[in-house]
Amino acid sequence: MSNNDHATSLTKPLEQRKPAGPRRKPDRRIQSTRNRLGNALIALIVEKPIDEVTVQEALDRAGVGRSTFYVHYSDKDDLFLSVLEDGLEMWTTTLSRQQEKSNRVAPVAEFFGHVASAKRLYRALVNSGRIEAFFELAQGYFARGIEQRIKESTDLRNPRQHELTACSHAIAGGLLSLLRWWLDRGAKESPRAMDEIFHRMVCRGLQ
Repeated sequence: MSNNDHATSLTKPLEQRKPAGPRRKPDRRIQSTRNRLGNALIALIVEKPIDEVTVQEALDRAGVGRSTFYVHYSDKDDLFLSVLEDGLEMWTTTLSRQQEKSNRVAPVAEFFGHVASAKRLYRALVNSGRIEAFFELAQGYFARGIEQRIKESTDLRNPRQHELTACSHAIAGGLLSLLRWWLDRGAKESPRAMDEIFHRMVCRGLQ
């Protein structure tokens, strides 16, 4: 594999990436290295166009050596995708992991609030033409998390498996469409209000 630092397009790999099953968590030292690299890349992305960011800049910002980087990632694209996947895995499983006793199928208030606080990153994805690929990736992750939450609920109607999977993908698509609508209008409503709106729609659809 080449160590060429020239920025390459992240669009193709992002579109091809599909949500896998839950991943094993690496040990603390490995996780610390990955976190530093991920944080460095995100910081660079909000400072300059994604395609202009190089692996070396991320290494310098994170204080990580090149050989260590290539133990964990094949290139900059792989690092970027891993950052996105780690975040999506966390957000889409948080209610099940916390065993929240409610009919919420997704942490809408928390996720919307997080995205609103990271507007520069969101805008970077939009400006680079990668936002559609991100939403496609996110829909797969949220669909899986929503399906699990519906299975766990004792109050929501639990459809047959094939119908449940289709329903979960539709609900995930609606969540992301609502997020985009909310952001495009300037995030006028509070994240909590958007959570309530979303879950009223979900409850009606599952009754």
